[in-house]
This record gives sequence, structure tokens and C-alpha cells, in this order.
Amino acid sequence: MSVLLAPAAAAQQASVVDPQREEETTDADATQLDTIQVTGTRIRGGVTPSPVVTIGIESIREEGFKDLGEVIRSIPQNFGGGQNPGVAAGASTGSGGLANQNITGGSSLNLRGLGPDATLTLLNGRRMTYGGFVQTVDISAIPVEAVERIDVVADGASAIYGSDAVAGVGNVILQRDYEGVQVGARYGDSADGGLGTREYTATAGATWSTGGFITAFKDSTVDPIHAAERDYTRQLRPPTTLYPGSDLRSGLLSLHQSIGESVDVRVDALRTRRDQRYANWPSTAVNYYHAFAPRTTAHLLSPTVEFHGPGDWTLWAGATWGRDEREQFETRVFPDADAVLRTNDCYCNESRAYEVGGEGPLLAMRGGEARVAVGAGYRSNDFLHANYLTGSTTTEGRDASRFAYAELSLPLIGTAMAVTGVRRLEATAALRSEDYDSFGRVTTPKLGLVYAPSADVTLKSSWGRSFKTPTLFQQHWDRQAVLYTAPTLGAVGAPAGATALVLGGGNPDLDPERARTLTASVAFHPVAAPNLEMELTWFDIDYTDRVVQPVTDYAQALRNPLYAQFVQRAPSAAELQAVIDSADAFYNVAGAPYVPGNVLALVRAEYVNVARQRIRGLDLSGSYRMDLGAGRLTLRGSGSWLDSSQQSAAGQADYALSGVLFNPAKVNARLGGLWAVGGFSASTFANYTGGVTNIADDKKTASFTTWDATLRYASDRPGAWSGLELSLSAQNLLNRAPPLHTTLNSLHAPFDSTNYSAIGRFVSVSVSKHF
Repeated sequence: MSVLLAPAAAAQQASVVDPQREEETTDADATQLDTIQVTGTRIRGGVTPSPVVTIGIESIREEGFKDLGEVIRSIPQNFGGGQNPGVAAGASTGSGGLANQNITGGSSLNLRGLGPDATLTLLNGRRMTYGGFVQTVDISAIPVEAVERIDVVADGASAIYGSDAVAGVGNVILQRDYEGVQVGARYGDSADGGLGTREYTATAGATWSTGGFITAFKDSTVDPIHAAERDYTRQLRPPTTLYPGSDLRSGLLSLHQSIGESVDVRVDALRTRRDQRYANWPSTAVNYYHAFAPRTTAHLLSPTVEFHGPGDWTLWAGATWGRDEREQFETRVFPDADAVLRTNDCYCNESRAYEVGGEGPLLAMRGGEARVAVGAGYRSNDFLHANYLTGSTTTEGRDASRFAYAELSLPLIGTAMAVTGVRRLEATAALRSEDYDSFGRVTTPKLGLVYAPSADVTLKSSWGRSFKTPTLFQQHWDRQAVLYTAPTLGAVGAPAGATALVLGGGNPDLDPERARTLTASVAFHPVAAPNLEMELTWFDIDYTDRVVQPVTDYAQALRNPLYAQFVQRAPSAAELQAVIDSADAFYNVAGAPYVPGNVLALVRAEYVNVARQRIRGLDLSGSYRMDLGAGRLTLRGSGSWLDSSQQSAAGQADYALSGVLFNPAKVNARLGGLWAVGGFSASTFANYTGGVTNIADDKKTASFTTWDATLRYASDRPGAWSGLELSLSAQNLLNRAPPLHTTLNSLHAPFDSTNYSAIGRFVSVSVSKHF
């Protein structure tokens, strides 16, 4: 049986496996196949036709990453927009809309920039709970000390895992066999001020003949970065923040136990709490600012039981329960008067999933053993937006589905068959059917092919369909009609007193999203140069009925031609009244009485299904290892070129998303090297993000290149020094400031915080001791 696993040392390197090396798996290795989890397939030790980015814990330490948020932001296929703590006010004017902001203080995967709701995040192969209101998952809450590796498949995976995996899937694999106790501390600060970091960790584990456990705890405090601490944002009114302060406490337990020779039990549990603090001014016309102090508490519990039966078959049953509560404490602060608590809301998410399945050999073929995986289950999600000040429910929604799936692996040709020009040929197929309470039944297939003409080259290709339901927030968010002055929405030459009405919020009539995904890759792993690995991947996503906020930049609502189809000029009094009657609330922020005759336009900004998004591009990754002096030098890197566009209505011309302000840059890359000798290692990596165009003035920003460096020493000396680890890390070593752009709103930071960081040079020192 073949095993497809990228080397743990190949950080940001797509999996490249030499078929010859696969066949050299020993009998001892084969007995451990039941413990191997391959992301992108449910077949044990199976092959996935999609490239897999694998980053192991050793690479995470060597490159100075201290949480999984930093890890995923280093992957070129991942966009820094969506849910991330460094996303500042103004970023929601990008195509991501409300999703492009700091919501819970955590970090979310956002592959290809399709949104955090279009990338599925797993913990040990099980779904994590949604957080906040945009259906995101905070991957940074998982203590990195308990992690073995993270796998990222940047390819549609709905046929394998179900809804939400349109852009791909990230799977965090925890360490299984951990021995001893480790305590650690980390201190860091930014050269320009802010982001003072104090972090303490404790990890413990043990193994015995029939099982083991690992538990980890993390306590982290981070100071905010205030706008006044950066030269390029000192014009923003204090105490505006660019990066929130936070206090995180996170605990994890993973336990596995064998019962007899045929039953394995595993339980994963996670509990996190994050308190934030940040502030901004809502308008230049008011004499107060908003101070936010949200608190996010999340729980996850996932037990699984496996039964190892005759004939190498495994049956299993599992359940997952999760709850995430984000309490929004918002205070209106008058600098010369008392503060007033204005909001105390909860965005509450709860999920349940139950699943049974089996995996095993189907039949013997000339090329190897055909295997199949099948399963069925039930999943539900609940969303509640509650107002704790009034004790009322603002919004609530629920969705549930029943599902069944099957996956097949067919080794058509193996090396033992001695077929000229075909060293290996394997086909894969997956099919998943889901029956939703709200949207009915949908079936998503995926087909794949793995072909190795020689021991030096492996080619992969996949075709699939993906499906995603609108989020509960997108469907059920309360609808608001808001009256603005016409110039506020970008009207030019409007008469005095002219206004415009904007309808925003949820849309209960949304349709599901669907996508067709294609990938093709070629991996080069020459037998003559076993330390060299390279892979080039082409991808194409045709995404239809995408749910978006059609108008995200209200300052350009009445003058940007991209918004024209969502703007109705000269609406009648009856049409305006119908919109107001359909809304859950009406707000007048125009500073003058509502007069229907003064309303120049009606802007429909509620969530809608747009006609189409098209996402295409190339990924390139590689690594090379060689002896250098007494140590070993490893060079590795990866890059991604992205071309994405959107068509809002049939017959309308496409317009660019990638390379535009607050959308993914067209080019992202990370390249560097690591030298290691004994317990000492030194690494340096360059990070490149291309410039983006500001459509307000059609000017492109400069690109952004930063350098990271890490020095690490892990003692292997006996006695008191044993298990001691010291690390000195610097991100943005040259203290590069983000490229700036012109902003129409004087309260917004003049840089793209979804692509570029305001942190500057950040230096940290960490120490840990393993007993």
C-alpha cells in the first residue's frame, strides 16, 4: 500500500513522493498505516490527486512561527484578508465585505481569497466550530506546541468533506506520542511601538503500551498598536488602533486508547477564551469614539471509536460538538464626558455532527489493492445574534443536513507490471450526497488521476464539483434601511439636502453557491538527486452564484460603475416606503428629516448571489538539501500567481479582483534557507507581496518585501542543559513600512492591511525546557 506524506522538513512545499521510495515501505511501517492521516482523502495511506502543502512542527520552530495564524499567513496560496487581527478599519471595502475585518481576534484560512467561509478547517480530520458572524474558524487558538503538522489542500474538496471546502481544506494534525513536560516563555516587541507580547506555555504528555495523551496550555497577552505609533497613520484621531490588544487562554487535550486488539478510542477537546481591546472613530462629524472589548469563548469536543475488523477493514463512529460565543462589548466614549455602554451583543454559534464510516480493501488488481471508504452522517449548525442589553434576539437561524459519501482508489498500473512509459497509474473517485433542510439534495463528485511515467516525475490532475450553502448570517442578518446624505455615498454635484437610501443586511432568498474546480500538477523528484523536489500546479475555479455584498465601499456607491446595477435612480415615494417597510430597522444619519422627494437614489446592498467568479493561477514550490560544512543547508520556497475576477450579472463584463485594493495581490512568494548543525539552526526567508491598484485613483501601490530571520538552539547535552531550547526571531528584519495609497475616508488607515502589515520589525526571544 502506498503512503503519500510530505517530509516534515519541507515547509511550504507541496507533497512530492518518489514512487520508488513508496515501494520501499517496510513491514514495520505498514503496521502503522492505521495511524496515518492523509488530508484530502478518507482512504488510509491513500493518494490524493491534489497537491498538499505540509508544514511540520520542526519547520514551524526553525522559522520562528509561534502560532498557526503566523504559519497560514506565510503560505502564498492564503490571503491575509478575512478574519485576521491585523486587518484594520477600511478593509471591508474590498470584495470580501464584512468578512475582511478583525472579528474574534483570531486567524482564519482564506485560500485563493475566496473568503474564510469557503475554506474548511479541520482538527485531526474533524470540523471545527464556526466563530463570529461570518462563519470563520480561529486556527490560531490551537496551541502550536501540541501540533505535529498542518496540511493544506488548495483544491475543491466538497466531495470528500462537504460544504465549505470550495477553495480547499486545512487540517491540523496533533502530536500522538508525546513524552514528558515542557514549559516555555516568549517575549517580543515591535521596533516602532506596540504589540508587546508576553506568552507562557505548558505542554505535557505520556504514552503507554496501549495509548497516550497530550495536553497543552497557552497564555498570551498582546498590547495594541495605536495609530499614533506609526508615522503614516498619525493623522488618525487617537486612540484609534491598527492592531488590537488581546489576552488569550487556550487549553487542549488529545487522548487515544486501545481496548484489546481491535478497538481504538480517541478524544480531542479544546477550550479557548480571547479578550480584545481596540478603538476607532465612527465619523469626523461626531465628538465620540467607539471602544471595543469583545470576548470570544470557544469549546470543542470530538470523540471517535475505531473497530479494526478482519480483512484489513476499519469501521468507525465519531461525533463532534462545538460552541463559540463572541460577546461584543461596545462603548461610546465622549472624551470630555462619561462613557456609555452602547452594545452588548452575542454572536453565538453551535454545531453538532455525527458520522459512521468504514474503509478497507475492495479487490486485488494487477496494479495493487483497490480500496474504498464509505460513510454517512448528520450535521447541524445554529446561529444566534442576541442583544444582552435588552434581553432580546436580533437574528437566529438553523440549518441541518444528512449526508452519505463513497471514495474509491484504483491502482491501474504498478511498477511490477513493467509497462513501458507507465511506472504508475492510479485513478481516484469520490461522490458525496447531502440533503439539506433548507436547500434540498445536492451531489458533488470528484475525479482524480495520478500518473508517473518514470521514477523522476509524477503528474496529477483532478476535476470536481463543490457546493456551499449561504451562511446563516448572510441569510438572517437583520435588514437595515439607512438614509445618508448623497455626497456621503459619492454623489457629485448633488443639490443641497439631497439624500440616498441604502438597504443592507441579510437575504432569506439566497441560493447555494456552486463551483467547478480543475487542477493539474507536475512534480519533479529525480532519483539521481534525491534531495531535490519541485512541483508546478495549475488551477481553475469556476464559481457561480457566489454570495457577496454587492456594494462594499459606500463612499463610492453612487459613482463607481461597478455598483451601477445595484443603484436605482429617482425612486418613487412608494418604492422607498416599500423598502423601509421590508427592513427590520430604519436609521436616519443624514442630519435632516426624511423627505422622499429629496432621495436621489436607492442602493440595494443586501447580500445577493452574483453571477460568477473565476479564479485561475499557478503555484510553484521546491526544496533542495545539501551538506555544507559540518551541517546541512536546506533551500525552500513557494510562490503563487493569481488571476481572479467577478461578473455581477449575466451579460456584464468581468472586472478584476486580484491585484485590486483589499483583494489578494496577483503574486505572493516566500523563499529562503535554513542551515542546521547539531542543535543549532539559522534561517532567513524573504516574503514578497505584489502591489495592488486603488480603483479610486487607478494608482498601483508598491510591492512589499520583508525579511525574517531566526536563530535557534536546542540542546542535546546531558544533565541540566538537556531539553533546553532558546530562540531569537525577527520578522520584517529591515523594518519595512507598508506601501501607502490615497484613502477617501480620513478615518481609515492609508495602507492595505489585508496584504501588508503595520507591525514593522518585531523581535522576540523564547526559552523552553523539556523535562
